[in-house]
Amino acid sequence: MSLIMKKADVYNQYQKEDIVGKHAPMVKRIAYHLKSRLPANIQLDDMIQAGMIGLLEAANNYDAKQGASFETYSSIRIRGAMLDEVRKNDWTPRSVHRNSRRVAEVVRKIENEKGRDARDSEIAQALSIELGEYNRILQDASGHKILSFEDIAVGGESILDDVPNSQTGLLDGLQKEDMKAMVANAVASLPERERMVMALYYDEELNLREVGAVIGVSESRVSQIHSQAVIRLQARLSQFTNEQP
Repeated sequence: MSLIMKKADVYNQYQKEDIVGKHAPMVKRIAYHLKSRLPANIQLDDMIQAGMIGLLEAANNYDAKQGASFETYSSIRIRGAMLDEVRKNDWTPRSVHRNSRRVAEVVRKIENEKGRDARDSEIAQALSIELGEYNRILQDASGHKILSFEDIAVGGESILDDVPNSQTGLLDGLQKEDMKAMVANAVASLPERERMVMALYYDEELNLREVGAVIGVSESRVSQIHSQAVIRLQARLSQFTNEQP
């Protein structure tokens, strides 16, 4: 390696270290913001550590020619790294996932038969359980569903759309646009209260307690409404994919 190339490598390394040092506070801000929206068992330190790795990867991979600012690009990668870390350490019991799939299947069946939104009482009856037990299923599912819905487009747009991806082919792009439209239409078709919760939580980025204050219900009830909305979306979107809810 020539002396010029060695100097260039050293300069690039210093430049990356400077970028990381400058944007490290952003990692903590994103971590604190996400922590308020995730289950209590998620460790803040683990999220910050994952976010720092995401920042380093962003510094290594950033290409200004793609059009996005480094702040936009890195914030998305930091957030994604944190959510990947949380998903990797998913302690959600299998029974919670299994019950969520059962509810989604029942919702899909009822709505296909009735041609309207499935009601809580109908879902509970189809599951052969009391309404209180159905609400407990929704409550148990809340942490898992909040996490899994973080990167699904709401209102027709996803935060990832801000970053151009040169690796995405034309067919992939068309498929992504189709899915975005499906999700947007499905969200728009939700019952009014569920649609309001989704808008306040994802678009306005309020936490569950704040959403509850706006619509006049408890935080736990907001959690249940959110879970039901996501399960309903899962049921409605399943017909467009090869996966069962």
